[in-house]
Amino acid sequence: MTRLRGVALVACIVAAASLGGWRLGVARRSTAPDSTTSNATDALVTRAVDGDTIVVRHDDGVVETVRLLGVDTPEIHHPTKPVQCFGPEAAAFARRALTGRRVHLESDVETHDKYGRRLAYVIVDGRRFDDVLLREGYGRLLVIAPNGSHARVMLQEELAARRARRGLWGACEPR
Repeated sequence: MTRLRGVALVACIVAAASLGGWRLGVARRSTAPDSTTSNATDALVTRAVDGDTIVVRHDDGVVETVRLLGVDTPEIHHPTKPVQCFGPEAAAFARRALTGRRVHLESDVETHDKYGRRLAYVIVDGRRFDDVLLREGYGRLLVIAPNGSHARVMLQEELAARRARRGLWGACEPR
């Protein structure tokens, strides 16, 4: 009976390690921008509305508002909320980093929100800007299902910013 338990334990360990390796592989693949997806496009950023919303113009002249996926920056234009701590800094950072730049927009499962805004990860120079906002402490992770392709990596970015007390994590009182 003891030998059977030992074999069962080894089988469980091997199964867990295999599953862990598979999941890690999936997570690594999901961190790289996919330029081959049919729902991905390039555009020019004409304006940063705030830290997590931009306006872009496509090569065909179409202008659309894009809400960045996976991140929520403090409010500066909310109709019922005051300007939130670190909101102006997040908006200024997005304005400096994105205005006038060509970006690659990568959609997830849902492509538009209830306000008609395009939902996308914004890639600049091969890096997701959404991650940069989290890493530098300009926003919090916000995953609204089913759009969560990069949630694990993005959570790691936010946790690193929290530990280092970067951005809003060092400047604002905890909510």
